[in-house]
This record gives sequence, structure tokens and C-alpha cells, in this order.
Amino acid sequence: MTPMSSCRSALLVLALATCQTLPVFAQDAAATAPAAAPSAEVSDAIKKVYPALVRIYVVMEEGADGSMKKMQGSGSGAIISPEGHVLTNHHVAGRGTRFVCTLSNHDEVDATLVGTDALSDLAVLKLDLDTRRFKDQPLAVAGFGDSDTLKTGDLVFAMGSPGGLSQSVTRGIVANTEMIVPRHQIGLTLDGEKVGELVRWIGHDAIIFPGNSGGPLVNPAGEIIGVNEVGIASLGGAIPSNLAKKVAAELIDKGHVTRSWIGLEAQPLLRSMADEKGALVASVWKGSPAEKAGIKPGDFITAYQGTALPDCHAAEDLPVFNAMILNTTPGTEVTLAGIRDGQPHTWKLTTVLREPTLDKEAEIREWGLTTRNFTQVSALEKSRDSKDGVLVDTTRGGGPASEAKPALRSGDVIVKVGGQEVKNRAELIAFTADFVKGLTEPKPVLVEFERDRQKYATVVKVGPPKEPVKPRLAEKAWMGLSTQVLTDDLASALGIAGKKGVRVTSLAPDSPAKRAGLLEGDLLLKLDGKIINARRQEDSEVFPELILAYPVDATLELAGIRDGKPQTWNVSLAPRPTDDSELREYKDELFEFTARQLSTAQRDKLKTDLGEEPAGISVMKVEPSGWAALGGLAPDDVILTIDGKPMNEIEELKGKLVSLRDTKPRSVVFGIRRGPRTWFLEIEPRW
Repeated sequence: MTPMSSCRSALLVLALATCQTLPVFAQDAAATAPAAAPSAEVSDAIKKVYPALVRIYVVMEEGADGSMKKMQGSGSGAIISPEGHVLTNHHVAGRGTRFVCTLSNHDEVDATLVGTDALSDLAVLKLDLDTRRFKDQPLAVAGFGDSDTLKTGDLVFAMGSPGGLSQSVTRGIVANTEMIVPRHQIGLTLDGEKVGELVRWIGHDAIIFPGNSGGPLVNPAGEIIGVNEVGIASLGGAIPSNLAKKVAAELIDKGHVTRSWIGLEAQPLLRSMADEKGALVASVWKGSPAEKAGIKPGDFITAYQGTALPDCHAAEDLPVFNAMILNTTPGTEVTLAGIRDGQPHTWKLTTVLREPTLDKEAEIREWGLTTRNFTQVSALEKSRDSKDGVLVDTTRGGGPASEAKPALRSGDVIVKVGGQEVKNRAELIAFTADFVKGLTEPKPVLVEFERDRQKYATVVKVGPPKEPVKPRLAEKAWMGLSTQVLTDDLASALGIAGKKGVRVTSLAPDSPAKRAGLLEGDLLLKLDGKIINARRQEDSEVFPELILAYPVDATLELAGIRDGKPQTWNVSLAPRPTDDSELREYKDELFEFTARQLSTAQRDKLKTDLGEEPAGISVMKVEPSGWAALGGLAPDDVILTIDGKPMNEIEELKGKLVSLRDTKPRSVVFGIRRGPRTWFLEIEPRW
């Protein structure tokens, strides 16, 4: 398709065959195209498939700046059924709202989206045959071949509509039957789905250009053996036909693809694991079937339902294992075999239905927002215990949500509006429709939302300026809570019009405020009998400064409101925790990264996420192109282990890294935590 939107993609070494802005395709066709006259096999392929080629014009939508932005693009496809089903890419059609297909006889036909599958980057359209001009002409249909029979060097033909031009054919050979993105490179992500988890591309050198996406890759027998998807350097990449045929059939039958999920993410074996078998378990999601079965990061999976896994020394082998899980019927009891600590192990679990990684965003115009529902994985990504709430995707500058104080912004989770819980976008839309009925001007509504584990409230007039950055607290008394100002609008919405003070948004574990019985949402109006004089957003530092004026061992009295009733709290202050600037650091010149002890905030977050005492060393900085960077280490990673040894203190880290200079191993394995995931990195310095 060309041109097109970003498709919410992350592309480093490859580009969709639709993206004209990424110049990865060979542009000098005359210099590289075969010069020989068309052979019989070329003629046969053209005769059987070319008439079924379709040029697709699409209008698509993508959430940006608080609204659904409309864009035009074009791509390719092939008719695969007498009923007029057209096979193409998800990134061509998956976000489309309107389609016009030009057939090989130049007839323009309307079409609708039957179903789409971001994980395989495939979609199926249905031609509206009643809109054809040449209704008396038979519909050309292309058939599938067996992609498993392809070999490197086989002749192939790429068909499609480069640049949105008329249908075309180029010729080449198969370069690779298991092409993937190199390890440690960012792969192809579409609407949150990592295509490389399932797809191993057929690499070929038949020339393709932006607009060839979705077009068929054809063998000399005139059979579809792939669906062109990406361009990598001078090569094209096509989705194998055996996968495409299966996905297309399910989309036609049900409109979606049903897959299993067990909550396990694997990675290739490390180079230092030459004698190990199977796949290395990298992450296990909280509450997943894999976790309940007892599978842990660092285990090796060697068989699935009695079928041995290939030894995943290369990333090319992982999609085979992933496909075993994904292709299982949800609700099936399965057995995984593997190894832990050198001993055989088996795990039994029941698979569950795999939900999309991201729900599709949609606009709520009255709020100036695009929002999403949570899915299984997106809720886990934000360390949430349930899928309740509405995720803010984007906001419109100057819109109601962005004009609120505090403003809503991307990543916030709306949990209540007007005192009513909203568990999903449908409930928010229903509330909005009822709320705005009969209104002639915007009306304020109380909104409760969550951001970075803090619980906020704001007033939106039915619609993010960023929260002011709070300076670091002075080295004085510490209460251990965060607050927001009770603005006039917020006070009115909470039923305490005219009151001044602050609202508790979060409490640090084991803090003086926590021990005194304060809760999130408490309203604090007086300190030792004096009114807390905060009523404007600019007054955010009034309350913290009042606390700083007390001695570190003082006891103070707070008066306020909880659940509409007056209440008082006696708080015994304490010295502030160690400031981030005081934490011990270590910069390793050989591995080229800087680390420090976990900060109080990091410890609190990890303790909440893990439900246990946090461990590890925080990575502050990684030098570009250094050994650590080349191994995949990144800022904000938490180093848990090095070569299996736990790392909890800076001196332990320093001692271990220095000792490696004596032993000079070929590789060093870092066990890390990155967000909610654990991961294993292999770093290979030159000693």
C-alpha cells in the first residue's frame, strides 16, 4: 500500500512493502530485472494468476491527537474464491473503512472487510459483485500451492500494483525459506502484534515496490506460494502460502482467527548454551496458565504435546514453537516437557483463548479522546489485576480532556465518571450519550482516573497540560504521601464547594502517612488546626512545604474528610528516605554502562508488581555501541543476575564485573527485568 499510515509499527531493518517513506527497495529495475524473453513458465504463471490480481484503494483510520485520522493508501491482493474473497495484508486492509478494488480488466468494484489478523499480517476482503460493470464475465480465481516444497533457488514471480499503478509482474528466485528479523533488532509490530512470532518469510529477489503489499508470490505452476509483505534491503519477504491459506479460510468462516495463549514468552538459546535443548523461557506472565503450572524464566522447553521442539539456537526456530501453542484449540489440556537445573521436568496446563495484544482504538468526540479497552496482555503490560477501565490512547490539544486540570493524557486509565464506574469503552460511551442529551453547552463532570499507580480526580467539561514537575523534597521531615490540589471545580464536584486543601493520590509503603491510617482519596483540609491554603493548580507545593517546616520527629494532626464524614489523623513524621542523588553508583568502563542501587520509588513499584521484596541493580546509562548496548542492555533495566549470581548491591556488581577481567569468559549472561518482563542477555566483550 502506498502511501500509508504507521500501522502502529516499529521498523528498524525492514519496511512494509507499502511504506514509500522507507527507501529499502531496489529502485533501478532495469539494472536488476532479468533480460531474457518471457518463457513458457512465465506465461503459464501469468495466465493462471494475473487475471485474479486486484489493486486495492483503501481509506483507513488511525487514532492520533484525540481523533481518528483518515488516510488513503493502496495495496495489492488476489481473488481466492468464486464468491469474490480477496487475500491481502492486514497492514493494507486491517484498518480500512472503505475499499475499492480494481480488477485486472480495470473494473472498479466495492469491497468490505471480512476479517483481519495482525499477528500473521493477513486480511480478507469480499468483493461486492453486484457493483461490477462486467457482470457477465467470469471471476478469475487464483489457487494456492504448497509453500513447504519451496527450496532456495526456485523461480518465483511477484505480482501486484507497485505505487498504486496497474498490475505488474517481476521475476526472481527464492533466497531464503525461513527469513526473519535479526536478533536484537526491532521487528515488525502491527497493532501491538509481533509478526515475527509466527511468520518466517520467504525471501526472494523478485523486485517489489511500495504498493506490492498483499500481492501474491507465484510459482511457475501458477500457484500462490506466498503473500508479499516486506522489503528487507534488496530482498522481498512473503508470508508462506500454507499459513496464508489456513488463516484466510478461518477469516472467511468466522471473521477472526482463534488461537491459544499460555502466558509464556521464549527466546533463542544463548551462545553459551551450546549443550542445551529446546527453547529458553524468558518471561512468564502473572496469573497465566504457564505460571499456574509452575513454569519459570530460565526453564528449557523441549517438547509440546509429545512433539519435540527444534533446538532454538537461532531465532528462526522460535516461530515453530510459537505456532504449536497458537494453533492449539483454546481450552485444551496440554503437556510441556523440559529441563530445569539439568533435570527433566513436565508441566500440565490448560490453554486459554488468546486475545489481541491491543484493542482497536476509537474516538469519543465529546471528550476529545481516542480510547481503548484493555485486553489480557495490555492489562498485564500495565500491571493491572483486571481489564476494567478505559485506556486513554490519544488526546486532542485544546479539547475537553486536555483542558481539564489536571488534564487527561495518553496512558491514563479512566475508572469512574460522575461517580459511576466505567469498566469499558461501551459504558463510557453510554454515559456520555446520556450526559450530553439536551445540553447546549459543555457541562463539568467529575472524572476519576489512574496514572502511574496514583489515583487522581479531575473535572472535564464535556476533555492533557502536563502535571507540573515537582522539585525534589528538601532533606527534612517526610510523611510519605502525594497529593493534588482541591481546585474550586474539584471541590464543588466532591460536594465541598469553597473548601481549600489537598486530596491524597498515593501513599508510600511503610510510610508515616500509611501507618497513621490515611487512604488514597482522603481530603485533607487542615494541618494542626490551620486551613491548608491550596485551591489553585499552582498551589501544588503548598502542602509539601508545610510538612518540610516540621522537625523530622514531630507529630502533627491532620483534619479532613473521608467518604463525606469528618476525620482526623495523627501522623508521626520521619526522616526522608535516601534521595536518588545519594544512591551508590558504579560505571564499568569495559562493559560501558552505569548502574546504581534501586531508588525508593523503584523499590515501591517493584514490590507492588512482584508482591515480594525487590532485588537487583538499576541501569542508569548505556553507552551507544558499547558492549552492553550491543548485548541489548538498556537504561531502566534492572540487573537481577550475572552468570546466575544475584546482584543486589553495587559492590557485588563491581566485584563480579572486575573478576571477569581475570577469567575472560567468551560471554556473560545478564538476567534482567524490563518492565513486567524478565529477560536474559548475552554480552560478549572483547577482553
